[in-house]
Amino acid sequence: MAGPAFRAAAVRVRVPATSANLGPGFDAFGLALGLYDDIVVRVADSGLSVDIAGEGAESLARDERHLVVRSMRAAFDRLGGQPRGLEVVCANRIPHGRGLGSSSAAICAGIVAARAVTIGGAGALDDAALLALASELEGHPDNVAACLSGGFTIAWTDEDSAKAVRLEPAAEVVPVVFVPATEVLTETARGLLPKTVPLADAAANAGRSALLVEAITRRPELLLPATEDRLHQDYRASAMPDSAALVAALRSEGVPAVISGAGPTVLALTDEAGADKLLHFAGENFAAHRLRLDRDGAGVRPLDG
Repeated sequence: MAGPAFRAAAVRVRVPATSANLGPGFDAFGLALGLYDDIVVRVADSGLSVDIAGEGAESLARDERHLVVRSMRAAFDRLGGQPRGLEVVCANRIPHGRGLGSSSAAICAGIVAARAVTIGGAGALDDAALLALASELEGHPDNVAACLSGGFTIAWTDEDSAKAVRLEPAAEVVPVVFVPATEVLTETARGLLPKTVPLADAAANAGRSALLVEAITRRPELLLPATEDRLHQDYRASAMPDSAALVAALRSEGVPAVISGAGPTVLALTDEAGADKLLHFAGENFAAHRLRLDRDGAGVRPLDG
């Protein structure tokens, strides 16, 4: 049986950074942010070429171990076969190991690019299959759901298959991220979590998670109480004391602030009037960036964009 056919032209894919959890929505909520990685992929006659600029340029592998390449290979297997050769160019802007979804971005970039360079790829690997594959590669669906869809997502796993719904964040929500210079590995942060939590804490998070859906989509004035968490942030504070202190300082000033994903980046959700006023909180330990919400998610973009 013949394998798939591939496009001769190069394809450019853009993927957004993401913030998971958003406080109480542990392993379920995701938000796409206006900070992007770009990759350009071309099917070649033979071999593999990987070029990297920006984040990770000095440390990432330039062979089959690269996460974008591994993700492309997994997608090509689902699409019916591998191309003879690949040329991959990565322009990375999403910080690594900071809780902004860099691995999810690499995975989503790889599988979207593989589908794009495969003739008939969209029919063979639809959006639901993309999410399932991305979640399988990442190990959980929260970041990849937001990366693929953009906006605010609620993700879960049902009968071993990842599912997600996308909701539109309120137009007035402006994210500000405080990125520290040091990394915290997701495995390290997850290892600090207890096996069980008090029932009162679980009940409190359930209520705040429900409130957060309303707050982030329709009533941003409720974001401060809606982002209160009792399940994971306090347990992880010892691995990121500066980040925990910054969250506490922002919240004491009435600013909805959380640890982004597994940290150590801090995410504040404010509005146009308040965004620039928060930048001074960065001090010497953080780089503050006012972003926008990404509403488009991962997708093919013009090569000259």
